[in-house]
Amino acid sequence: MTLIRIEPVLDEKSGTYFLEIYHPHDATAPFVTTQPRYTTSAAAENDLIAIVSAAASTSRKRDAD
Repeated sequence: MTLIRIEPVLDEKSGTYFLEIYHPHDATAPFVTTQPRYTTSAAAENDLIAIVSAAASTSRKRDAD
């Protein structure tokens, strides 16, 4: 079951990418967007994965204490 949708978008003005995050996945407008700071769409997606992974790992460590 898909809960969110993540789309990298090129900012024409700066030439860098930002992410649009949609929740629920079929929403017509993004729930949140990032600043345009990524040089490639892959870099934007990888950074989001790293942020979510770090947050999930931190949450587990806190729960174990």
